[in-house]
Amino acid sequence: MTGKYFGAAVAACGVLLFVLTAPAWAHHSFASEYDADMPAKIQGTVKKVEWINPHSWITIDVKGQDGAVQTWEIEAGAPNAMFRKGFNKDSLPVGTEIVVTGYLAKNGLHRINGRDLTFPDGRKLFMATSNPFGEDPEKKDK
Repeated sequence: MTGKYFGAAVAACGVLLFVLTAPAWAHHSFASEYDADMPAKIQGTVKKVEWINPHSWITIDVKGQDGAVQTWEIEAGAPNAMFRKGFNKDSLPVGTEIVVTGYLAKNGLHRINGRDLTFPDGRKLFMATSNPFGEDPEKKDK
């Protein structure tokens, strides 16, 4: 193989390797971003819901004790997992007041890995969390 073709083959392999591994970089483990020893409960108003893979995201506005509003991002399970738990695209209209329990981000950002979501009427849904230590309440007694 001549130098010209060898260089092209190496470049093609490099591009292929990047394309195949890039999706793995986008997905992260629970432990790399969240702390199972830092449970939290937040209450706020739904600002945005994104049904995207590999995780759904809910953005809420949380009013602090001083009256200042902070925007929080809640990481939930994949859309398919959320749908299987009872969510649908109309479950969380913008403006809905919700309470979320979950685990705080290690880096101090206003981000939480959601575990349970409670609606104003008291209904609770498990958010298909990626926390390997969190139990699905539906599987708890089975």
